[in-house]
This record gives sequence, structure tokens and C-alpha cells, in this order.
Amino acid sequence: MSVQDHRYHRPAPGVDLQGRLSPFWRWLSELVWRLEHGFERARADARPEEDTRVRIFLILIVFSCVFAGLAIGASYKALFAQTSGRWSGANPNALVRGDLTDRNGELLATNIVHYGLYIDPSEIWDRDLAFGQLRRALPRIQPARLRKVLSGDRRLIVLNGLTPQEKAAVHALALGGVTFEPEDRRAYPLGTSAEHLIGDADTGGQGVSGAELAFNNEIRAAGERGESFPLSIDLRIQGVLENELAAAAVKAQAKGAVGIVTDVQTGEVLGMASWPTFNPADRGAAPEGATLNRAVAAHYEMGSVFKSFTVAAGLDTGQADMNTLFDASQAFQIGDRKIKDFHAQNRVMTLEEVYLHSSNIGTSQLALQMGPNTMRDYFRRLGLLNASTVELKESARPVAPRRWDNSTLASLSFGYGIMVTPAQVIQAMGALTNGGRMVPLTLRKGGLRGAQTPQVVTEETSRTMLDLMRRNVVNGSGGFADAPGLRVGGKTGSANKLVNGHYDPSHAVGSFAAVFPVDGPVTAKRYAILIVMDEPGAYPKTGAYVAAPAVRNIADRIAGFLGVQRQGDRWRTATGEKISQAGAPAGGAH
Repeated sequence: MSVQDHRYHRPAPGVDLQGRLSPFWRWLSELVWRLEHGFERARADARPEEDTRVRIFLILIVFSCVFAGLAIGASYKALFAQTSGRWSGANPNALVRGDLTDRNGELLATNIVHYGLYIDPSEIWDRDLAFGQLRRALPRIQPARLRKVLSGDRRLIVLNGLTPQEKAAVHALALGGVTFEPEDRRAYPLGTSAEHLIGDADTGGQGVSGAELAFNNEIRAAGERGESFPLSIDLRIQGVLENELAAAAVKAQAKGAVGIVTDVQTGEVLGMASWPTFNPADRGAAPEGATLNRAVAAHYEMGSVFKSFTVAAGLDTGQADMNTLFDASQAFQIGDRKIKDFHAQNRVMTLEEVYLHSSNIGTSQLALQMGPNTMRDYFRRLGLLNASTVELKESARPVAPRRWDNSTLASLSFGYGIMVTPAQVIQAMGALTNGGRMVPLTLRKGGLRGAQTPQVVTEETSRTMLDLMRRNVVNGSGGFADAPGLRVGGKTGSANKLVNGHYDPSHAVGSFAAVFPVDGPVTAKRYAILIVMDEPGAYPKTGAYVAAPAVRNIADRIAGFLGVQRQGDRWRTATGEKISQAGAPAGGAH
């Protein structure tokens, strides 16, 4: 080997560059040498007892090294090994799924350990006795399944999802061959509250409906980090909404009902309710239509609520202002069709009066004046021709007309001829009342970050609509929605349903779309409320009577949670005009 080769030759472990052994390796090699030759020395000196002691000593060294290695490895794992979420080490089959909470951290959904019941029939002495004992201890067990497992010859699962109490009852029987395996199950501590919105997850840890499905990957990722996933809803507002919606639905003898509360500036859903409710643990026993989230998946012709969108389009395009006149002295003729008013004034009215008296004739004339292109453009801008942006997978697309002829335009102007979801309506109302921006409706706390919020109407149009909605509550058809001191504005809506090709007055929809408080800058904090009553049985069936009172009660009860301050019983419009409070609908309660 050359000098250069030697220079770069790597020495053996424990050997320095000069070839000398380090002190530790020298000691270790001497120890091994003595052990290797200990047996020979003992035999040469005729001392077999030393031979035995040497062997014992060698075994002790080996076992000591093994146990020291195990102790070091276990300590390292316990102190430094990374975990994969809060469930690590507890149960290898645990659901990696974070808790679901409301915006304030209140629990909506979590994972709770349940147990699977397994039976090995070969270890059971008296199978008939075991059958009877298990049936008494666990009444919900299926007799056929239990009998099948007991009559078999191998270990099988009998029942999933035993609670700790059920497990204890079976365990107390002290039956041979009965074992339990832990399994995490999704639990919903609120019962029926917010059930349509929260949704459900399967036993494999995958969301199957509602927010559980919409945010499935993010909820699972939060669980792996040991965190929860917050939604935008506020449980206090959700509770009020459900309570008042159910009370109003029962009073109106409605087939179904919807309630939504949103923040119009951020698009956050603060509450969403669909009535009737059902027991999530027994979906099979739910009443017809109860499992449907009507807020995002049911279609309705909303009636005069759409006059807000028609009037806003007219104002925004400059086709009309508050003083523009419309002749409603007689029915409006389109071909062989006559359009009439629900509560006819039989006179010429300003655009403001058309809105306050909910004139179909006036809005039909305005729609025809704007034409199909303008109407279609504004409906598109307001999100009425596409599914709501809310993340729920159940969110349905509208049923929009294919032809936009004059007759269709007239119908669209007062909420007929197009079937939309309540979520679409409240999203569009938000755009009219937040300064004119289309803010996506969302269940994310804090709103949809980075979302595009295009200007769909001008701030001036938005301000005018806020004033007009307030006037409608004070002097128009929305008097029953007025909550003292909260400056509620809004629009009633009533529509007959299409049954067997004809609009049937006995199958109606009554609604009220509201916003509060309407005063202050257009960018001020403001909240929208939408109540829809599906097929009310009590008369009158109009939105002014079946939906507006619920809006008033909801606004009255949630104002404190939202920090909305009450003011006196008089309110000043943006133009400085004072308007006194009203106690009941004026003009046409439509």
C-alpha cells in the first residue's frame, strides 16, 4: 500500500491513526480474552466450580445487556416518539376524526368508545342458558343473530356499538367465550338539535351527510392533530331558531318549515334549521320528509320575496327610482293572461308603493321594461341561477325557466316560474343589504377566506333597499316582523304550489326575508333572517301571518348574543325622514 493509500485508509473502530487501541476497546478486548480462556484455566487447575461461576457470569452479562437495550428502547419510545393524534396508543382502530364544535367551542359531535360483542361458542358450556341471559342483559340484541352465532363453531361478532353500561351488564354474566373489542363511534350529544346541518359519519370514520361530509378531510386532519373543527353556527342562536321555528310551524299547522340566520357581511351561517326533526339514532322511524334538509335541498317558488330582487335590479340599472309611476288601476294583460294584485289598489302607484303594497302588476311592468337579458343578468349576479355556495353537498341547483319571454318575466318578478332553495334566497338578500357585494354563504367560522366578493349592485342601491325594507315593516306588509328597537326590515312572500299542473291555494308557501338592524353604514354589522312555512294549514296562510311573527321573536331573542343595541321607537331613514313604528301589516298582507 502506498503512503497515499494508507493516508486515506479508514481505521477499524477503536483504533487510532497510529494503529493503537483506545483504552475502552483495549479493556473490552482483554475482558473477552479472559472470558474465552477462563474455561481452559479452570479445567487445567482442576477447579470445575470456577468453570460454573464463569459460565454464570457470562450469562448474566448477556441478559443484562439485553434488558438494558430493552429499557433504553422503551424509554426512548415513551419520551421522544411522535404520536399520530390524540387517539394514538389508546385504540388502534380508533376514528381519526376531530370533534365538531360551534363558533364558541361548544361540542356538536365527538368520538366515544363503544364495544363490539364477540362470542366463541366453543367455550360456552350451556348455549341455551347463555342465549336467555344475553337477551335479558341486552334487549336490543337480535335473537336470530345471537342464535346463529351460538350455534356455530367459530368466534363471530354479535353486536356493534355497545355502550360502557351495556358492556358492564353483559360482563357481569361471567359467561365463557364472551369478549369485547373497543371501537370508537361518532356521538352527537345535542340529539335532534342542528341534526340536518351537522349530518352524520359512518363507523369507518367517513362523513356521509351534512357538515360531517362537507368538511370530512379537514375534520379528519384536525383529529390527527388532536384539534377540533369549528363551524360558523352559534349554538345559542341555533337553539332560539329551532325553538321559534317549531312553535311557528305547529301554530300554522305547516307540513314543513325552514329557518336560517346569517351574517350578511361575512356570509357565515349562524343558524340553520329544518322542521320537522327526527331521531338520528332511528332514521327509519322518521316522519316523511323529516330527514331532508329543506334549507339547502328543498325547492320553493318564494312569491313576493322576489320583488326585492326585481326592484333592486330596476334601481341599479336606472330603469326606475322610488318615484317612478306604474299603472295598477287594472289587471296587466300579457297575451291571453291577466296579472292581478292580491290586494288590489286599483290606482297608479310609485315604485315604493308597489313594493309596500306588494303589487304584482307593478313589478311585472318593471320586469318587462328591463327585458330578459337584464333580468337574467341580475338573477345570475344574485346567485339565483346556481346552487348556493354553502359547503353542504346536499345543496341543490334551482329549477329555472328555459324561456324568458314576457309572461315568464312577469312571473319571475313576483317569485313564480323559478324554484329556489332557502339558502339561495338568504344569500341573495345578503348581497342586497351588505353594500352590494356577493359574499359566499359558508359554514366556516370567520367566513370563506380569500373568497371573491364581486359588486353585484351599487352601495346606493343597497342603501335604498335597506330603507325600503324598513318602510315595508313599518308601513307595509311586514308589520308583524317588527321587534321593538331593533330596526328590522324585510319582505313578505306567499306563493301557491303547483299541483297537477295548476296552482292550488290549499298548498301554499309563506315566507319572510328580513335583515336587522337596517340603519348605519351599508358596511355595518347586519344579520339576515329567513323563515319559510311549507303548506301551512291555518288561515291566513300568507307570509305576513305565518312567518313574520317568528322573525320578530327570533330577532328579539338573539339580538343580545349578536351585540345589537336597541334604540327608541322611532327610526330615521338615510334621507332624514322619521317613520313611526307599526304594529300590524298595512295594505296587502302578501
